This record gives sequence, structure tokens and C-alpha cells, in this order.
Amino acid sequence: MTGPAGPGGGAGVGGGEGAGGARAGGYAVRGGGSAGPRRSPRWVVLEFLLRHSERPGAGNGGDAAGTGAQALAMAVGTARAMARGGMYDQLGGGFARYSVDAGWVVPHFEKMLYDNALLARAYAHLWRRTGDPLARRVAHQTCTWMIRELRTAEGGFASALDADSEGEEGLFYTWTPAELEAELGAEDGRFAAETFGVTQAGTFEGGRSVLQLLADARDVERFAAVTEALSAARERRVRPGRDDKVVAAWNGLAIAALAECGLLLSEPGFVSAASDAAGLLARVHLRDQRVAGPSGAGWAGRGAGVREAYAGVAAGLLARPGVGGRGGGVALAGQRSERALPRFTGGGGGFYDAADAAGAVVYRPAEPVDGPTPSGAFATAGALLGYGALTGSARHRDAAIAALGVLAPIAARYPRAAGAGLAVAEAAIAGPAEIAIVGPAGDPRTMALHRAALLAAPPGAVIALGDVEGAGAGKRAADGDGAGGESAGDGGRSTGGVRDDVPGEVSALAAVPLLAGRVMVGGVPAAYVCRNFTCRAPVTDPMDLREVLAYPAGAPRG
Repeated sequence: MTGPAGPGGGAGVGGGEGAGGARAGGYAVRGGGSAGPRRSPRWVVLEFLLRHSERPGAGNGGDAAGTGAQALAMAVGTARAMARGGMYDQLGGGFARYSVDAGWVVPHFEKMLYDNALLARAYAHLWRRTGDPLARRVAHQTCTWMIRELRTAEGGFASALDADSEGEEGLFYTWTPAELEAELGAEDGRFAAETFGVTQAGTFEGGRSVLQLLADARDVERFAAVTEALSAARERRVRPGRDDKVVAAWNGLAIAALAECGLLLSEPGFVSAASDAAGLLARVHLRDQRVAGPSGAGWAGRGAGVREAYAGVAAGLLARPGVGGRGGGVALAGQRSERALPRFTGGGGGFYDAADAAGAVVYRPAEPVDGPTPSGAFATAGALLGYGALTGSARHRDAAIAALGVLAPIAARYPRAAGAGLAVAEAAIAGPAEIAIVGPAGDPRTMALHRAALLAAPPGAVIALGDVEGAGAGKRAADGDGAGGESAGDGGRSTGGVRDDVPGEVSALAAVPLLAGRVMVGGVPAAYVCRNFTCRAPVTDPMDLREVLAYPAGAPRG
């Protein structure tokens, strides 16, 4: 932890080059993840590894830190081990906080919103990168679990589910062979025990076993029937309690995950849930240009949010322009950014965790390392980078790069605590790509371009969808011809003020500067790809868009 002199450490994107080898040194080849007696899910580490594996040349022997193939193998190995083991709920979906053993067998059964939001997004990115059906299933099930188990009556997401029920930890989730046979009959009970690794000795306390799925069952129909029956039987048990606090930062992470997973996995229900949660944040937590503390039953606490809260909320709001052509979140994120930057910024470009007006304190913490969630400093850097890419603000991009000044020494000494910063650094190295898509939202050609952008987007890319039929903007965009080649941004694209059909929301075409001046080509939906505010000529064919984005081979095509 840094002292009162300030949290900064100099400007520049650093740490990414040396972290691959350092991280490999702590990687357990057997079982995946970091070596050690206890294993925790670190979305930020998985995300960095995936982003690093995509960097051009990373797999061609030119990367001194380790090849892209090594980074991808580490990500795949860890993700599969976590998804197959007991830390993942094989019946209901969702991840527990961590594994208490080195084999991912026995978890600490508490389930947190932030873990599952971050991991859902990571598994969706893994599926996009590799096409692995297990990754897709886990991303889908985890989002479904968040909505089913944590969604509140007001549309937000509760913080956690407890580990225990009836005074015993894990009782809700664990089984004995006798219990399986009692629910399923002798034959299917034995099948379930073999499939899920339930033994007479047990893998947990008192002869009970945590369900694992080390390999997919060969009899798919039988497995589905057994899983359905066990899920129904488990619902008759006393359920773990729920912590109903709605934490703004964690809800922001959930909004980003559900919005992106909904688009990638073609699940509009996920997108709707993200929209509802964003509405709750806007109504309850975003007050007087600040982010309020945790809420319950639709009322926010009096306390001001810490740096993590501002960054998490921004992450959720900035995902919205790429979801359904809504741009109001960008303005909200910008307003909070303008208020937060001077209140949290310390010397050298870093950030304090608490605002300057958070009370009379002798010491203001400035902890730049990741914990279970991304550090406030690195999460802020990611939000600033994304906001700069959507708006053309060089000032916000520069602030993001300056915030990464502390990254190199952390990555060198303890790379697992620098995953979020390393992921942001990979996005900065990649540009990040700024993708603007314009066309009627319901037009299959617009949808095909949007889908191609989602599947082929480079690390940390931002996407904005402009519906040219919304809010009377269609004729203006359709009349354009999209002519011209390279065009340089000026660091501050202008905005309009046209309202969308959604009450209180603003059309992305009017509100997101990245979309300003973007028009269809000869009446055909078009995509514009920009980096560092410089844009290439628009393309109208999804395959051409994939080529421009240069995503590695092997990505899903559907």
C-alpha cells in the first residue's frame, strides 16, 4: 500500500511484457490455476491471458514474456478445471468464492455477485476465443443463475448467497450415495454418483460429497433427466440465506456481463435484466453527480461510493451503447468521471480509494493491487480508456495510461494481483479498437455486422450501435454515402440531443461521439473501425469487418 505521498508511479503502459513468464511460474500444470493449497477464481487473470494470447505476434516466437499459445493454454486449463470441479454448482450454475483445496474439489460455498459477474464475462470471452462449448454453457448458466437467484424486486442484484443452511456449511449443495438413490432410484442413483463423483467416503465433511463433472456424460438425455430431478429435489431443501444489499460497483459488473453475454449468446433476457439494473442504478445510486452507497428495497445509503463504485458503475453504463443503441449511459459515466477524477486522483496519475471529501481522515488508502475484484485504480483505468474510446477524449485516455504507471512493479513481483491492470494494458496496446455500426436496428444486415463485431472484437474494444431509424435520425444517416478513406479524430467528437423511444434514454446515434458523422453506405448498413481516433473506410460485409478487426482464426462463426 502506498503512503500519503500519493498512489501514482509514473505514466506509460507497462507490465504486460514480463507478466506472462512470471505468471507461468505460479501456474499449476496439474489442475490449472495458481499453485498453492487454496485456489481462488481470478477473472482478471483469465481476461489478461485471453487478451495477451490475441496480441499479434504473441504466438510467433517474438514475445519475450512467453507465447500467446502458452497464455491461452493457461486460461483454458484454469477455466476448465474450475468449471469441472466442485467450486462450480453443477446443478444450478454459479461459482462459489474459492476452493479450499488444490484440486478445485471443495469450495467455500458462499456465492458472490462480483465473482459470478466477472466469471460469466470471462467464460463468454473464452468461448468467443476458442469456440469451446463448455465455456459457452458455463457463461450461459452463470448469467441465468444471477438472474434467478440474486435479482431483487427493484431490478438490481443482491450481493451474495450464504454458505450454510440449517447451521451447516454446504448442506444445500452436497449429497451422499444414499440420498441420490432415494431421489432417483438405485440405477439412476448409481449413474449420478459415478457422473458427479459422489462416493461412500465423501469428498466433504460427514461423508457428503460436492458434485463435480470431470467429464461430460455419454448419455445426454439420461444426464439431463437426472440433473432435472436432482435440481427439483434440492429445491425442497432449506435454502441458504441471501444478502439483499445492492452494491453499486458489483451491479455495474453484472450489467456489463449480462449485456455482453446476452449479445454474444443471443439471449435477450440477459440484456433486459442488464437494462433493468442500469435503470435502478440511475434512479437510486446516481445522485448529485456522485455514486451512492449500497441500497436496499430501492433506497440508497447516505454514504458516498468509493473509487471502486465509480469504476464498476461506469463499466456497466459504458456497455450500453453496444447493446441496443442507447447512449444515455455514456453521458452519465462522463458526468461521474468529471466529478470523480479531481476527487480521487493522487500524485503521479494514480488514484486514492476514497474521495477527498469522504471525511476527516489522517490517511487515505491507495491500494492498487487486485483482490477478489479488480482494484479501484485498475478498474478506473479501464473505464477511462473505454470512455475515451467512445467519446474521442484524449484527456481520459491519457488519464487511463497514467493510472497504469504503478503496473510494472506489481506485475513483476506479484502478477496475480495485477491482472486487471495487465488486461487494461493489453486493451491500450490494441488501441483499443473503436467500432461504430450504423443501420436500422431490425435490419438483418445491421444485425450481421453487429454480430461480427461482437465475435471478432480485439481486446478491450468498444462498440457503439447507431439505429438510423430511431428518433427521426434515419433519413439523415441514410442520405449519407460514407465516402472517404482515413479520417483523424480531433479528440472531442460532438454530440446531439435526439431522444430515443425509451423514456429518459438517449439514442446512441445522438449521444455517443464515436457515432457522430457515421452514415450508411449507399443506403446499406455500415461498420467503421477506428484506433486512436483514426478511422478506416467503412465496410458493409461482415467478413470484411472480421478481416479489418483481424481476430485470430478459430473464433465461433455463428
